[in-house]
Amino acid sequence: MPTAQQPSLIVRQKSPENIEFPFASLSDWLIPAELFFVRNHFPSPDLDARDWRLRIDGAVERPIELDLDSIKAMRRTSLTAVVECAGNGRVYYEPPREGLQWQNGAVGNAAWTGVLLREILEMAGVRQTACEVLLTGADSGVVDANKKTASPGPIAFARSLPLEKAMADSTILAYSMNERPLTRDHGYPLRAVVGGWFGMAWVKWITHITVVERPFLGYWQARDYFRWERGLGEPTLVPLAQMEVKSQIARPVQGAHLVAGQPHRIFGAAWSGEAPIRQVQVCTGDGKGWREARLLETERPFAWRLWEYMWTPEDVGQYTLRSRATDAAGCVQPDVQRSDCESYVANWIIPVKVTVVPEPKTYEEEFVI
Repeated sequence: MPTAQQPSLIVRQKSPENIEFPFASLSDWLIPAELFFVRNHFPSPDLDARDWRLRIDGAVERPIELDLDSIKAMRRTSLTAVVECAGNGRVYYEPPREGLQWQNGAVGNAAWTGVLLREILEMAGVRQTACEVLLTGADSGVVDANKKTASPGPIAFARSLPLEKAMADSTILAYSMNERPLTRDHGYPLRAVVGGWFGMAWVKWITHITVVERPFLGYWQARDYFRWERGLGEPTLVPLAQMEVKSQIARPVQGAHLVAGQPHRIFGAAWSGEAPIRQVQVCTGDGKGWREARLLETERPFAWRLWEYMWTPEDVGQYTLRSRATDAAGCVQPDVQRSDCESYVANWIIPVKVTVVPEPKTYEEEFVI
């Protein structure tokens, strides 16, 4: 028997490769590596695990260097977590914003296996003066000179974590994805998994960990991946960190035709940052307001929740479907875009417009006189 055709990935940029998961094809809780979105700032480095080493230094008592076999010999830990590119949904900004025009597929949920970053840091002995942990990848290059935030020459991709997050159970260095070794595009041989945080913190191809005694202000921390915070009067720049509460409708797709009088499944996923999803509501635009969707699977910290709502439209016409998520911290998905997030954190409600058409006539009805 013929097998179902695999959905096609969406190429957002050819070089360096940036590929989007076709969110409308969502069906399983875990997204396989071959369908998982790929976000690269520079070409993927081709690393050989036999030569690769991880160096840990800076504000530590014992600088160390580890090979992959040594890391795999440590106590294993696994974390199922969703990762979303901070620019996911950028295409919905009005007016348009600079950057890759991701629609809604720069997000995915996977089971990651590796070692706690904390245990590697403890091997090196973090000094009491430590403030942050800087993760540096093997990917490097020159940021597009046409960007207003162009870099001053070749740089590596590097981001720091506050010491508290670096030492948390939700931060691991992973060498496996969905029980298989990492692929090159997903960070082979070792990458960061930072549960609850946007993807820019999930540094791939890690070769160097530096414990620092003051906040890191490198390019990817201070000139990109930031938002404005207005709590102190004048707006100040704050590096992006936690993902924010969000739900997306996978199906029906934009412009779908549904049949009146028949049940239709509205289906999607919802996620947040450090707090799990507790509720998803759906509004179908038929005048009945917000209604409770059914959450699928068991709640797990840092993973997304799939959800569904069965809707039987009674009348033909145009309808606007919306979904709204609420997390355990009480954060509710906003109705409209915010002005303080540059081109990032597009977590407002994205409507899906559908058309409900009459139920097809039966054979007998077609020929009744």
